[in-house]
Amino acid sequence: QVQLVESGGGSVQAGGSLRLSCEVSGYTYRTYCAAWFRQAPDGEREVVARIDRNDRTSYADPVKGRFIISKGNVGKTLYLQMTSLKPEDSGIYYCASGAYRTLAECDNPYWGQGTQVTVSS
Repeated sequence: QVQLVESGGGSVQAGGSLRLSCEVSGYTYRTYCAAWFRQAPDGEREVVARIDRNDRTSYADPVKGRFIISKGNVGKTLYLQMTSLKPEDSGIYYCASGAYRTLAECDNPYWGQGTQVTVSS
């Protein structure tokens, strides 16, 4: 059974950095696909960054050049390194994972509970 648990959220001033972690269990190999989503209080849930079985990545335009998604060496942890944070980056961040697939094929049926990120101006 796949389980995901996020940590690392918090409050930071604009321009600061945070690293989110997602402890992943239930996979035999590290080649699962995964993603980070976020949801602002008055917005819909949106994808922020994605990574596939070959460690290829993609990013939403608002975070390109500022966020990096990665997996630990044994795949037990998914990370989101966030730099140059802006107030509009605030929200609840969720990690999600799926099967051993490429970016084009990746689904995300497994979700964590979310971690709050607040960026003040």
